[in-house]
Amino acid sequence: MSQATVDVLFTIFYVFFSFCLMSPPTEFVSAGITIQNVLSNYLGSEEMHFIYYHIKRTTFTVVIHSFFPLGYYIGSGLFSPEKDLFNLGTLPFFWRLYLCLSVGIILVALVVAFYWSLYKWNNHPISRQLGHLQRSGESWRTVASSINIEFRRFDKFTTGPHGQRVIVTDSWVIKTGAYFLHIAHQNDIHLTIANSEEHSLSYENMSSVQYINFSVSSVNPKIQPFSIRLNSMEYRDLKDKLQAPIRNARNVVIQQSLSDKFLDAFKEQIVQNVDFHPPATLDIETCIGCMQKQADVKLVKLCDDPTQGDCVQCFCRPMWCLECLGKWFASRQDQQHPETWMGSKSPCPTCRATFCVLDVCRIART
Repeated sequence: MSQATVDVLFTIFYVFFSFCLMSPPTEFVSAGITIQNVLSNYLGSEEMHFIYYHIKRTTFTVVIHSFFPLGYYIGSGLFSPEKDLFNLGTLPFFWRLYLCLSVGIILVALVVAFYWSLYKWNNHPISRQLGHLQRSGESWRTVASSINIEFRRFDKFTTGPHGQRVIVTDSWVIKTGAYFLHIAHQNDIHLTIANSEEHSLSYENMSSVQYINFSVSSVNPKIQPFSIRLNSMEYRDLKDKLQAPIRNARNVVIQQSLSDKFLDAFKEQIVQNVDFHPPATLDIETCIGCMQKQADVKLVKLCDDPTQGDCVQCFCRPMWCLECLGKWFASRQDQQHPETWMGSKSPCPTCRATFCVLDVCRIART
């Protein structure tokens, strides 16, 4: 193998490996070859200190990535000894210039990282961005504490590949990146569907997939607009977590998942069922499934005679909302035969009494 071939192969391998470290694929994440995993002891817990975790992560990412050019120089010297790259006195002008630039990039990155860390990270771009989100009399640390608290909650919406996640909490829309963290308050944003991408084959499940691109713009002029991208199957979960409506000015047709299609059909059938009129003394509480909506359905055996059939009278008080009960019903069916779902049965999620779609009654509002 000629030396030129060795140089080309090493260059291709190094560039490929560098890109994999900058944007780790699933295989690298599974193997633990990420900055977050290697520096986990120093970065701390993302779950407990979300903002400070990403402040440290982005800082170390900048510093580590600045070593990539110098790494190529050292690798070229090891794989091509005849270049004599470690003898600085006889270096050609090109390699001398490349070496100076490589070292310069590292020095600049170290100076920037040191500057960001001054005054307990007050100079970091994430800290300054949070400063634009603070209210009068507050500091950016107060905003960080609010985000940390909401990130710990189990009901947050999270999607996206490693390093490019989209996180939506009760009050915040966040997008992570290798060198940045986009943050916007839900009350201040306009979320617009920009376009969609349809692929006939997905690498995840070997089926067709649709991705939707959203534009997130804030009424706060100091907050830069950003974009988020997610699978159309996650659209309903995102929509449920957002406080403001999503604008679809271009009338993009969004594909629904099988569960979403069934849920729509489930709701249409329940509307046709007989309503349940609760006694005046019955207090309707919050749904125990989502803990967000008020319970609005009751299981009452109406499909057959009370003493006949497979369905059993349920004596539970109203504890579920229509959407959560529909998702429960779908999860108990044969996933390989969705055409049988509407005619099938399911156990009550609370007492396990068997019921069918005809037994689900909306609670009449007085």
